[in-house]
Amino acid sequence: MKGREALSGYLFTLPFVIGFILMFLYPFLQSILFSLSELKITAEGYELIWVGLGNYHNALFVNAEYPRLLFETGVAMFRDVPLILIFSFFAAILLNQKFKGRLIARVIFFLPVIMGADIILRMESADYMSFFLDAGLVEETAAQTVFNRSQIVGLLMYLKLPEGLLTYIVQGSERISEIIRSSGIQILIFLAGLQSIPSSLYEVAKIEGATGWESFWMVTLPLLSPLIVTNIVYSIIDFFTAPSNELVNFIQDNTFGGAGYGVSMAMSWLYFVLVGIFLLLTAGLISRKVVYMD
Repeated sequence: MKGREALSGYLFTLPFVIGFILMFLYPFLQSILFSLSELKITAEGYELIWVGLGNYHNALFVNAEYPRLLFETGVAMFRDVPLILIFSFFAAILLNQKFKGRLIARVIFFLPVIMGADIILRMESADYMSFFLDAGLVEETAAQTVFNRSQIVGLLMYLKLPEGLLTYIVQGSERISEIIRSSGIQILIFLAGLQSIPSSLYEVAKIEGATGWESFWMVTLPLLSPLIVTNIVYSIIDFFTAPSNELVNFIQDNTFGGAGYGVSMAMSWLYFVLVGIFLLLTAGLISRKVVYMD
């Protein structure tokens, strides 16, 4: 039985493997070659001059901006991904409840994914901001932001939260629009998981005397743990490849100017290795706590 299930899994992944070999394997290997060479444009096309690990040395020890952006991107990932997961998890729980206008609420939360993150970013950075500048609303908006922040800080200080947690929550509240924009897919995955949990499990827990809070920790959270891992992996990849990622834009700028094609390929591979390490550590540590329902 297990062998048949394993065979089914391999058959499902076979189209992706074939597509990768046919479409991505050659550029994949070519990018490694470019990262170890200096590319010069000639009349016949281009010429590769072997430099070994020189491009990697240039990226890490000569270029002053790349190591800083690499570190800041890693820190930002640890800061933003937990906020996205927490928000999407509780948003999915809310949207799973029965109330009037539930369908409209789901569409609103998923709208950024339908429109595309790049479109929304361009709207915010261009027309949207120019509208505010023309209307003279920048000062008013900034004043409202400061006022809202002072209210949030006052409430959290009243709750006597630790200073580090207080700072983290306040900074997260300032980026609430970014968090909502990045949570659409995660909300959908969590929502599908919540709807797949048999209601009989909650009925049994209620008969046994479990409260709603205990049912959440003993039934909901364990059964959603595989999807939590899925969303963590997706959120990390989505964060590292987002159009607003400063490091991605920096590498693209260096491809066609600045450090050159070879150095930019080395930067890309270093970035790829960093993302891979984060994914392996995350999946390896969290997968130990995953509960699968037979």
